[in-house]
Amino acid sequence: MKRLFPIGILLIACLSFTSCKGSKVLLRSDLYSFNTPGEPVAVLPASGGDLKAFSGGMQEGFTMVTPVTLADFDEDAELISIPGLLSVKLRHHDPNDIAKQNYPAGVMADGRVPVLEASLTLYPPEGARDMTVGVPLGLLARPWGEHEMTLHFTGVAWEMYLDGHLVDRDYAFGYPSKELASVTAVCDSRYIGESRIYVPCLEVREMPAAKNEYTEAQYFTPRGHNAWVGDVAAIWYKGRYHVFYLLDRRGHQGKFGRGGHYFEHLSTADFKHWTEHEAATPIEHQWETMGTGAPFVWHDSLMISYGMHTSRLYNEEQTASPREWAHIREFGCSEVLPFDSLDSLYPSGTTFCVSRDGVASFEKSRLIIHPAENPTIYTDNDGRLCMLANYASRGTWTSSDLRGPWSCISEDFPPGGDCTFIFTWGDWQYIVGGFVNMWKKPVSAPIEDYEDVVAKGLDLYDGLCVPSITRIGDGRYLMAGWVTVNGHWGGPLVVRELLQYSDGTIGSRFMPEMMPLTSCGKMLARIVGEEGMSAATGCRSFVLSFDVEPSSDGHVALTLGDAERTCRWDLDEATCRAQFSNDGSPSKSLREGGAPYDAGNYALENIRGLDKPFTVKVIVKGEPKWGGSLVDVEIAGQRTMITHRHGLKAENLEITSTGMKVKNVRLSPCRQ
Repeated sequence: MKRLFPIGILLIACLSFTSCKGSKVLLRSDLYSFNTPGEPVAVLPASGGDLKAFSGGMQEGFTMVTPVTLADFDEDAELISIPGLLSVKLRHHDPNDIAKQNYPAGVMADGRVPVLEASLTLYPPEGARDMTVGVPLGLLARPWGEHEMTLHFTGVAWEMYLDGHLVDRDYAFGYPSKELASVTAVCDSRYIGESRIYVPCLEVREMPAAKNEYTEAQYFTPRGHNAWVGDVAAIWYKGRYHVFYLLDRRGHQGKFGRGGHYFEHLSTADFKHWTEHEAATPIEHQWETMGTGAPFVWHDSLMISYGMHTSRLYNEEQTASPREWAHIREFGCSEVLPFDSLDSLYPSGTTFCVSRDGVASFEKSRLIIHPAENPTIYTDNDGRLCMLANYASRGTWTSSDLRGPWSCISEDFPPGGDCTFIFTWGDWQYIVGGFVNMWKKPVSAPIEDYEDVVAKGLDLYDGLCVPSITRIGDGRYLMAGWVTVNGHWGGPLVVRELLQYSDGTIGSRFMPEMMPLTSCGKMLARIVGEEGMSAATGCRSFVLSFDVEPSSDGHVALTLGDAERTCRWDLDEATCRAQFSNDGSPSKSLREGGAPYDAGNYALENIRGLDKPFTVKVIVKGEPKWGGSLVDVEIAGQRTMITHRHGLKAENLEITSTGMKVKNVRLSPCRQ
C-alpha cells in the first residue's frame, strides 16, 4: 500500500466520538465434573499394559482420566496407543492449515501450533474411521505443565476435557469394535501417568465458573477454536429477543462430514445484556443431526420447528420419510408419527420443541409431523398455521393443528431457497430464501403476485448467510445471520437493524445497541486532500468513520491492510454501487451472478442516500480464531455490507476520492 502524506492531516489524541457501552453475552460455564461412584474397571500404567479385561465393554461408552505433563517438544509423540481403539498424540500442526479443526486459532508466540489430539476408532456403515478431537495448546491459559485429561465417549459424543474444561467435542456415528478381545496399550511415560478407565462412561455435570465470563454479542462465536454460528432463527417473544443457531464445529465436517448440528440459544431483553442458555435441541441419539427451522408462537407458547437431517446418515428406506410420503400420496395430507411408533425406522423430517418456561428449558415433542427437513412454521394473517417446506420437500402447507394433518396449498411456491423465512412489514410481505433468494408482494395480493426482488438488484443480502428477520418490541425490524469465515460453513453472528422504503424495498444499518465498545478516538484528517490520505491504525480492531459531501459522479475508495494483504472498498455515486475487491477491479452483485454469501469480493446495487451529505462507518474486527479480519461497512445509514479477509491485518488505511469531498476521518480502537 502506498503511503501518502497530504496537507491537512491532524492527529488529535483522545477525541472521544464513538464511545459506547458495548453489548456482551454472559457465557455458560465450560467447566465440568465427573461423578465417580466406584472403582475404575481398569488402571493403565504409565508404561502401558494389557486391557483385555474390559475392551469389549467400551462400545457403548467409557471415560479415561489421565494425568498429562505437557512440555515444549521438538518431535511429535504418541502418548497412548490402544490398537484398533484409541490414540493420543502430541504434534506440531501446520500454522497455515485452517481446515476443519482451525488449530491456528491457538498459535504460540513463536509461530508454532502444538496440539494435543485424541482419535477414537468408530465403525459407521462405510467401515472403520478415526474420529479426532483436539486442542491447540496456544489457547490454554497454561500450556506447559501438569494437566488432567479426560476422554469421554458417551455413545453419542466423543469429548476431550483438560482440567475439567471442555476443549473439543464431536458427535459419533458408529461404535468401537466388539472384536477387541485382547488389547495391549503402549504409553509414553515421559508425558502421561497412570490412567483410570471407567465403563460405562461417567456422568458429567456442568460446574459454575470461578467468575462470570463474557464475549461481545456482535460477531459472537461459541467457545472453542472450531465452533461457529450456523443458520440463525430468531423471534421476539414476551419482551425478549431469542436467537437460535445451529452450532457448527469443523466447518460442516462434524459427525464424519454429516453435520452433527443442533440449536444453541441466546437471548436478550435490551440488546446490551445477552444470556447464553442451555442448548434448545441437544443431540441425544446417533441418528440425530438437525437442519434449519424457525421459532414461532402457538397457543401462547414459544416453540421451534426444525428438521431431522436423517437422510445424511442413513439410506432413505431406513427412515420414516417413505412412510410419510406414502400417506401424503394416498390421503393428500401428512400424518403424525411418534418416534416410538417407527419400529426399526429412524425419525426424519419435521419435528418441534416447546419451551416449558417461555424463555428456555425446551422439551422435544418426539413427533414427526411432515417430511420436510428444513421447515419454516409460522402463523399467517388469519391466524392459520402455515409451513414453507424445504429440503426433502417443497411448497406451502397449512394445518389447523400443529400435529397436523398438513395439506399443501401451493406446490410451486416458494420456487427456490434452501432455508426460507417469511415476514410481514406494514403493507408488504416478504420471503427470504437462505443465501440468494428474496420475494415480496403487497399483503393483500395473492401468492402468485410475489415478485423476485433479487432480479431487480433490490435484495437485502449484504454478506450474511441465511438471514432471519424479526419485528421486536419497539416496532423495529432486525436481521440476524452468520458470515462465512475462511470459506467454511459457519462463522460469527451478525445482527442488523432494517429500514423500509415506501416501495417496499429494505435497507440496513448498524444497530446502535450493538456497536463495539471503543476507547477514546483520534481525528485522522479534517479534510482529505486531493491526493488522499493514509495513516497507521495502531490496532487490529477499530471503528472508522468519515463524512462525504456528494457531487454528481463522485467516487471514494478505502483500502485496508499491511505489506502482504489488502482489502479495498469502493463507492461510486454515478452508478449507486458499492463493492469489495482486492485492488479495485469490478465485482459482481448477486443479480449479476456475484456471491455476497461468500463474504469475499462482491458488489451491491441501488445504494440510497447518496444525494445529500452522508457518513460512512466501518467496523474492523481482527481475531486469531477467524484467522484474519472482518470489515463491516455502513453507507449513509441505509445499507450495510461485510467481508472476511483471511490473513488481513488492517495496520494501515488509505482513503482516496474523486469528486466527492471526504472530511472528518475518525478512528477509535475497539476495547477487548
